[in-house]
Amino acid sequence: MEINQLVYTNASSNVTFSFSPQLFFVFGNRELLEKSDVIAQLAALYPEALFSGCSTAGEISNVSVKDNTIIITAIRFDDTIVKSSKVALEDIHFSSIEAGKNLVSQLPKEGLKHVFVVSDGLKVNGTDLVKGMAEGLGSEVSLTGGLAGDGSHFARTVIVEPDGNIASETVAAIGFYGENLTIGFGSRGGWDSFGLDRRVTRSKENILFEIDGEPALDLYKSFLGDKAKELPASGLLFPLSMRDSEDRAPVVRTILGINEDEKSLTFAGDIPEGSFVRLMKANNDRLINGAEEAAQAASEGLKNNPEFAILVSCVGRKLVLKQMVEEEVESVSDVLDSPVITGFYSYGELAPFNRNSLCELHNQTMTVTTFREY
Repeated sequence: MEINQLVYTNASSNVTFSFSPQLFFVFGNRELLEKSDVIAQLAALYPEALFSGCSTAGEISNVSVKDNTIIITAIRFDDTIVKSSKVALEDIHFSSIEAGKNLVSQLPKEGLKHVFVVSDGLKVNGTDLVKGMAEGLGSEVSLTGGLAGDGSHFARTVIVEPDGNIASETVAAIGFYGENLTIGFGSRGGWDSFGLDRRVTRSKENILFEIDGEPALDLYKSFLGDKAKELPASGLLFPLSMRDSEDRAPVVRTILGINEDEKSLTFAGDIPEGSFVRLMKANNDRLINGAEEAAQAASEGLKNNPEFAILVSCVGRKLVLKQMVEEEVESVSDVLDSPVITGFYSYGELAPFNRNSLCELHNQTMTVTTFREY
């Protein structure tokens, strides 16, 4: 596997590579992705290559976390084939479940080992998207990815489609095929829940209207105090822990938007009626330990250290960790013995907790996907 990475900041950056890449991972600032022609240049220089990427709430380059850049990672595999698919949400009337099914149905099934997906971060129900993809793939194919970000603006997100086009309201996937490719993955949080369990008494898919019979927005604002004025961005600092049954591990849900008229909260994934929620808060050491645990889960069962890793972490973690944010990336790199790393800060992370669980939408986690050819 040949890998080369560059950090693009302006038109003077050199975007040529010493080999002919099969695949580019591209994660960058939304405005820079939309205004720059760097992806079009790469598509013209390397017409056989596929692209996967999106806008971010921060870019990851090895052990650095950057803003207002485009991180371009070029890969040529020794013995692995990559194929692509995409669904333009604005052109069809699919539910997110149907979009997920349609996306993976475009990938040939024979020899398919792993799917990495990037999605618009504001126009998709991430829970349903994962359900649709998982149903279409079955249990033999692993699935990871993330929802695009837009800093803390929550205004518009874009995807780098497989042909290099920059588009909004799109979901795109890369399928990996090859007997000699080994994939690892893991996802962990590190947030602490507090207070009592509260029951969701009215919701519809990812929109929460009432908790314990009270308007959800009013109750949530009472939790936040002075920070309520900064919603929805301040909601990233206080996510909800949600469990929809007694026997399931809780997942974390982060607010994407609020509706003052309906007194409702919109989340990246479903909040079913009858489920239980608890408020969460952050501890920096616990967040960094969570990232380390995600890397340990991703390396479990691997015979050799990975050559390459994609990290998808949550914008909320970045806002909490502030100047310590690179420590969570460094902890992952240390566990994995310093592979080439790329990735981004997202509006939602798609991954199983570990090898023995199904893919789910997470918020406020560090998700690690590793690659190695033998």
